[in-house]
Amino acid sequence: MQPVDFTTLTAACSELRAHWLPSRTEQVFQRDRYTISVALRTLKQRGWLEISWHPQAARICIGDPPPRTPDTFTFSQQLIHQLGGLALIGIEAIAPWERVIDLQFARRPGESPLYHVYAEIMGKYSNVILTDASNLIITAAHQVSQQQSSVRPIQTGQPYETPPKLTGPVPSLSESQERWQERVSLVPGAIKRQLLKSYSGLSAALVELMVRSANIAPDATTDSLTSEDWHQLFEQWQEWLQALKDEKYHPAWSSEGYTVMGWGGVKPAKDIQELLNRYYTDQLNEQLFSQLRHQLSQKLNNILAKLRLKANTFSERLQQSDRADEYRQKADLLMAHLQNWEAGMKEITLLDFETGLPVAIALQPDKNAVQNAQGLYKQHQKLKRARAAVEPLLAEVKAEIEYLEQVEAAIAQIDQYQIPEDLQALEEIRDELIGQGYLEDPEYRNRSSNEASCNFHRYRTPSGFEVLIGRNNRQNDQLTFRVAGDYDLWFHAQEIPGSHVLLRLEPGSVPEETDLQFTANLASYYSRARQSEQVPVVYTQPKHVYKPKGAKPGIAIYKQERILWGKPQSMVNSK
Repeated sequence: MQPVDFTTLTAACSELRAHWLPSRTEQVFQRDRYTISVALRTLKQRGWLEISWHPQAARICIGDPPPRTPDTFTFSQQLIHQLGGLALIGIEAIAPWERVIDLQFARRPGESPLYHVYAEIMGKYSNVILTDASNLIITAAHQVSQQQSSVRPIQTGQPYETPPKLTGPVPSLSESQERWQERVSLVPGAIKRQLLKSYSGLSAALVELMVRSANIAPDATTDSLTSEDWHQLFEQWQEWLQALKDEKYHPAWSSEGYTVMGWGGVKPAKDIQELLNRYYTDQLNEQLFSQLRHQLSQKLNNILAKLRLKANTFSERLQQSDRADEYRQKADLLMAHLQNWEAGMKEITLLDFETGLPVAIALQPDKNAVQNAQGLYKQHQKLKRARAAVEPLLAEVKAEIEYLEQVEAAIAQIDQYQIPEDLQALEEIRDELIGQGYLEDPEYRNRSSNEASCNFHRYRTPSGFEVLIGRNNRQNDQLTFRVAGDYDLWFHAQEIPGSHVLLRLEPGSVPEETDLQFTANLASYYSRARQSEQVPVVYTQPKHVYKPKGAKPGIAIYKQERILWGKPQSMVNSK
């Protein structure tokens, strides 16, 4: 993940000063353990200033509104208690080339600051600290004790100390090419590494783009560069410093991430705020998505393995109980032929009543014929009782397996992160499993609401009818039992875990065969049988789809269905 360097931070703050000063502080919401959002209002607009001390994604920019979930963090409550209603009057770096921003708050513009929020955007050492006018620490996102750092402890009630000052040389517009080149090439090595070692205020991402924009390979060594190479690189160096001085930037997406200098840009961005917000939101969401998907898959695999083992055990016991009648028949035979029994017999062979075939009956030699028959009758009764007890247990386990396989199929469909709705769909699955008791609440921080979202997959049939597809069980229930109208058609892969699919139809409209086939193809594609050539798909009117009493989310039964053969492979390229 590309870190926010000095150049990016300077560019972001330049934009913030231009558009968000002065502004009134209306609310503070903590999104997670690393990020706060401050609601700001100017005369022209309202927005959320996002300040993050995430070790990989520390940043400050205008972000998205926070989710409508309770804020349970004390840090945000302490901030709003002090800053609520005050004006943000300044956004300044504490010193040249430092990545610490001082956000100043006063009663109104033109007055002296009452409070300072220091946003330290310094990678894994990032922090956000609130102080009063005399720079005494009121609260901090991450407190650092004397034991953790004797150099710079950060604790409530202590004076705020700035991070240690930069020790290396800092870039300067007034430095000549000769002096600059001499400093960079003093020790031979890769040009990228030498630039980073020679000056403070640079980042690997910035130097990489700078060197490439001068048409030089980043791993080229200083002693291999021609005078023309040095000249071109120095021009890029000067362009960078001039942009910092003039506060003129060119935010753009690059092949590896983003740039505020325009170097290597493949697509321009609206502004730096949107660039940073979108990049870090997507990067962090992708991380969360991968972790959550892995955790859910692992948990489901473990639960299903245990349930399948239990189902096999119950099935074996039922197979044993199938022999109940065999024990009764042997007992009847023995009672009918008591005269054939002799003391000490371990086995007796008698002819079956119906078939006339010989039947071998094992005997207890220490018991007489009647006692042996009674033992066989008891075994018959025991196996009959076992069947009565095991059958409902097996049905329960099979229903549980069917439900979890449906969840498993939903997770399989959400195979990679592309848009925020992908993460949201996974979070809904997590919350559903918590609600069903398969996960414990403390395992995850519940970020989404209990209501299913409406971010269904959406398609258009050849005739232009809309097709909606649930992304998880919650959405499947929402689609089938709340969204579906009287004129729609409901589709599902037959007896295969998969999504509920709805073909939306207006009153009087009749879908063509191509529309039905297209929808059936989608239903087969969004099922566990995605890799098959053909999949049976049922469709019916929503009024013929029912939820059994007490059934788990996503489970439905249907009647008056028709069958089409869906072709999932036809959707691979058109998806």
